[in-house]
Amino acid sequence: MLRSAVVLAALPLAALLAGAGSVAAEQLNVEAARQFVVGKLFAFNCFEGTRGAGRIYSDGSVAGTVQFGGNGPVRYVVLPPNTVRQQGQAVCASVAGIPFQPCFNVDRTDPQSFRGSVSGLGFAYCDFTRRNNRPVAFSTTEGAKSPLAIHSAAMGAADEHE
Repeated sequence: MLRSAVVLAALPLAALLAGAGSVAAEQLNVEAARQFVVGKLFAFNCFEGTRGAGRIYSDGSVAGTVQFGGNGPVRYVVLPPNTVRQQGQAVCASVAGIPFQPCFNVDRTDPQSFRGSVSGLGFAYCDFTRRNNRPVAFSTTEGAKSPLAIHSAAMGAADEHE
């Protein structure tokens, strides 16, 4: 009960801060949003605690992980092509089970981040931060000295018979 009261009291403040923050942000049009977001890995944190990481692909499909409300299990989610798409001059989503098609404001907040908010509901937003697409699994200080020779088992057997 107390938690609900605190959340309800914080919503107007969050809406005010979201509005104030958008003054310094650069609102992206559909093409700029596509260039900034598509194919890149982003971690996200939403106003009500939901968090995760994922990417939007060029066909509008989405894949990633999400933890709703910030607690409970982390789930792997895959949404089909055309889930995220252009509708006129807006970035919108079509998700089965949602009775409307939400559209979004995409505001770049710095060179690696953006805020996505539901159009008309500035308090309903998620902050996204770009993550390294290809983590380095290992590194060497010497570099490769010569190419490695790769032979199949069949080639080795043929060499033994000659």
